[in-house]
Amino acid sequence: MERALILTDGHLDSSVAKTAHGLLRYSKRYEILGVVDPKFSGSTTDQIVPNCHSKPIYDGVEEALKEVGDVDTLIVGVATIGGYLPESFKKHIRRGIREGMDVVAGLHKYLSEDEELSELASEFGVELYDIRRPPPIEEMHYFLDKKREIGALTIPFMGTDSSIGKRTALISVFECMKERGVDVEWVATGQTGLLQGAANGLPLDSIKGDYMVGELEHKIWTTWDEHRPDIILIEGQGSISHPAYVCGSRAVLAASQPDGVVLVHAPARKYRHYREDDIKWPMPEVELERELIGLYSGSDVIAMCVNPEDIPLDERASVERELQSRYGIPCADSLERPEKISEAIEGLLEDH
Repeated sequence: MERALILTDGHLDSSVAKTAHGLLRYSKRYEILGVVDPKFSGSTTDQIVPNCHSKPIYDGVEEALKEVGDVDTLIVGVATIGGYLPESFKKHIRRGIREGMDVVAGLHKYLSEDEELSELASEFGVELYDIRRPPPIEEMHYFLDKKREIGALTIPFMGTDSSIGKRTALISVFECMKERGVDVEWVATGQTGLLQGAANGLPLDSIKGDYMVGELEHKIWTTWDEHRPDIILIEGQGSISHPAYVCGSRAVLAASQPDGVVLVHAPARKYRHYREDDIKWPMPEVELERELIGLYSGSDVIAMCVNPEDIPLDERASVERELQSRYGIPCADSLERPEKISEAIEGLLEDH
């Protein structure tokens, strides 16, 4: 595994840093040594981010290197709205390059197209990796209705909003299913999943519209062809009712042609995670999201992963019970009780 530092520079406590949060919870590709974030320097990550491994937080790259030694990679740990690179990040990236570190980012703004950073990387003999860059158009795939060739259940994890925990819930359930002896694989659809080490995946929101469904369909089919699992879990994007991210969610449903859908919901969230300060777009009703998922996919929501953000600890169990009673499906915090979601998915195998 590559030895890596994550750069968040003042954003670690924000959902914008979901790439950092994901890597701090789960990483099969990198050994995470710490985080560079002057705002929280001297703290540990578990004091800032819930349910993550404890790693030191440093004021800068130089300070980190003095303590952890050699580092292979500096990872830009944010996924900003619009995929831009915050200007303040550049000073840390420049230092990382001068210290001989490759730099990885999952932004729409490519590091390799920044003239200053590109020249500096060439001077110091390091690489800039833009993992959100799509493949050449000559290598892309059209939709071919390959689901009929797949002998596995395909289960996407959709959500009622963006940045609501779809990938986090999926990975928790994935690891639980493996422990339970289920033959399961998963497909990433965003930059964080790719950084975490997903065997198959793509940066879905960087793919041209004509190829979005076909490219994801091909990744799902490749996962089946290479591994022959019983179940394939697919990371969702956005929300089918979210006006800013409908393309990704629609593509996930079309490409996966699901046998069942797991829905991730944050009951206490009032507004969509999208420019909350000025737009304040309200969260949808769960029934609307379920109805739209059914209309677009022909499949049912079979379980709900409950994101407990802003719910007092002593009220979370009662909230889950109320949701389960109201919607008639298993409901659980997937980080605390992933087996409940796993059992709902495994139950479909009997009829498959």
